[in-house]
Amino acid sequence: MNAENFGASERLVNVAYVRQGAQGRRAHELHVRALLEQGKCPEDGWDESTIELFLHELAIMDSNNFLGNCGVGEREGRVASGLVARRHYRLIHGIGRSGDISAVQPKAAGSSLLNKLTNSIVLDIIKMAGVRTVTSCFVVPMATGMSLTLCFLTLRHKRPKAKYIIWPRIDQKSCFKSMITAGFEPVVIENVLEGDELRTDIKAVEAKIQDLGAENVLCVHSTTSCFAPRVPDRLEELAVICANYNIPHIVNNAYGVQSSKCMHLIQQGARVGRIDAFIQSLDKNFMVPVGGAVIAGFSDSFIQDISKMYPGRASASPSLDVLITLLSLGSSGYRQLLKERKEMFSYLSSQLRKLAEMYNERLLATPHNSISLAMSLENLDKHSDVAVTQLGSMLFTRQVSGARVVPLGSLQTVNNYTFKGFMSHANDYPCAYLNAASAIGMKKQDVDLFLKRLEKCMKNFRKEKSNGEDVPEMDNCTKDTSVGETED
Repeated sequence: MNAENFGASERLVNVAYVRQGAQGRRAHELHVRALLEQGKCPEDGWDESTIELFLHELAIMDSNNFLGNCGVGEREGRVASGLVARRHYRLIHGIGRSGDISAVQPKAAGSSLLNKLTNSIVLDIIKMAGVRTVTSCFVVPMATGMSLTLCFLTLRHKRPKAKYIIWPRIDQKSCFKSMITAGFEPVVIENVLEGDELRTDIKAVEAKIQDLGAENVLCVHSTTSCFAPRVPDRLEELAVICANYNIPHIVNNAYGVQSSKCMHLIQQGARVGRIDAFIQSLDKNFMVPVGGAVIAGFSDSFIQDISKMYPGRASASPSLDVLITLLSLGSSGYRQLLKERKEMFSYLSSQLRKLAEMYNERLLATPHNSISLAMSLENLDKHSDVAVTQLGSMLFTRQVSGARVVPLGSLQTVNNYTFKGFMSHANDYPCAYLNAASAIGMKKQDVDLFLKRLEKCMKNFRKEKSNGEDVPEMDNCTKDTSVGETED
């Protein structure tokens, strides 16, 4: 209620009580005012009542919620189900206009304000996470792969003669398909093995640019967050090459916001060379439902060009989800999650190393990867031809999700391109292995339960090997040959 309504209430309820209620309302309004004035994530998280009050007030600014609204167009925010309307807090119009996803909608001042605030808050979080010089970003209602495609399509207008994208290999289908979908030809640069790590072949990247001609290269498409034993690309060196040859540089930072190392690489790459945009997933970094990403960069004009490339209006759901989440957590809450993730990585690493040693395996040495770990399965691979894939099946049927087992020599064809050793990021990685990652939100009990179930599976193999049998018991689980979950 406004001041006039509180004043009118004093005729019905004791003045002292009404004024106390007005003060309570004022406390909520002060939070909202600070958000609108600063455009930054609040230091301390808001309570749910403040968030809901704020969202309801945004909603009544949209024309579909006007009491006297008379809509005679084809898109008037009509919703048949009250449940659907409540699920979206009656913010029905979405974001953007037909020509620009970041534009303000005349019919939807509240939704437009939500969009602007979300972009501003996410930008603040990206700076806090380590990319301090980022200047612009926007939330797009597409996952990482399609968001990469949108960036490549934007570059097409700036480099109409270019047909190739230089891509240091990472075995993840959506990364590869994002380039194919945009109509470009990926040029796969195989990684080099340094110890256990797979690292960017900088010399091969530069040689390929010289071979193709810089004017024919749309961009370099690099990666930060990835499955071990692959580690983040050498972003600084790649950024320098891109600057020297005047080639755009797009970085797939899918789940890198949660990693200070990944964010530092982006910051340093932009400092010493060229990075045009970096893209990150909302669900992987901010624990919201799948369906959104953040496109960020160091040039306001280029980021605006990308937003204008998006055809039509867009769903406000990803923006709404991440706004609610960040207002709930506050900057301090998100920093705490980042701190806990690092602690869980150290704990997972130490415990997985102990388990590996128990079974004459080893934790692969991948110090440049601060999210994903890999444990060798060399002895298990010697046990039988299908033991590695059976381990993946056993883990999955025991409700261990996210872990992957990677056998040797897998072939995978993606859009007519055949990858040898698929999922291992190399044609001939020396050993089979198992992946596990420490991602934001993981708890100690998650690590302990995973290790308990993994050890039980490994014991089954040891038992069967001692009995001279080839096929391990799977505790009545289905004996398929699938591997663990992949992040496609």
